[in-house]
Amino acid sequence: MTEAPRVLLADDQTLVRTGFRLILGADGIDVVAEATDGAEAVEAVRRTRPDVVLMDVRMPGTDGLEATRRILTGAPGEPRVIILTTFDLDRYVYAALSAGASGFLLKDVTPEQLTAAVRTVRTGDALLAPAVTRRLVQRFTRHGADSAALHRDLAPLTPRELEVLGLLARGLSNAELAARLHLAEATVKTHVARILAKLGLRDRVQAVIVAYETGLVGVTGPPG
Repeated sequence: MTEAPRVLLADDQTLVRTGFRLILGADGIDVVAEATDGAEAVEAVRRTRPDVVLMDVRMPGTDGLEATRRILTGAPGEPRVIILTTFDLDRYVYAALSAGASGFLLKDVTPEQLTAAVRTVRTGDALLAPAVTRRLVQRFTRHGADSAALHRDLAPLTPRELEVLGLLARGLSNAELAARLHLAEATVKTHVARILAKLGLRDRVQAVIVAYETGLVGVTGPPG
């Protein structure tokens, strides 16, 4: 994608929105709308059709989690949502990722990290270190009938796709997957796309969560 991402900022703190808008604008990224709570964010998404939403997880009224759920309804043209938080192990962050958010950032993110994050998720890639995912899953996954797992049945996947999913969840890039499995990178991309399609997932973040929640990858094991 050659055009700059169009971004919506949702945060109840004016200084946070102002700072992020200046950082994004300096990198040629257009902020098309701002919102002070989740309800405003949902309405602004419908009105402006941004590519990426930077969503504060904790806001008065409708919070970022509920707003994320409303925005990611399955309709075509959904934006990518990045959750903003001051806590790196926040139950709401985990729930938002399970609901379809493409990653999260701490609010003390550097300008370079912020702009890179927006451009990364705009292309459909994930924005979440596997080590952080493991900590979130280990701390917040609920077992049993009320589990937040997005999809607990991996039966549709072929043995090769299960292998790719397991390695993807451990943080390997497409190039690293290709080298490990002795495949062309294009073939790896095809496998990843099929995994997402078969399991009804938005992106690699959700695939990582599913891999841990289903037990395909252990939450206490090393990332290798």
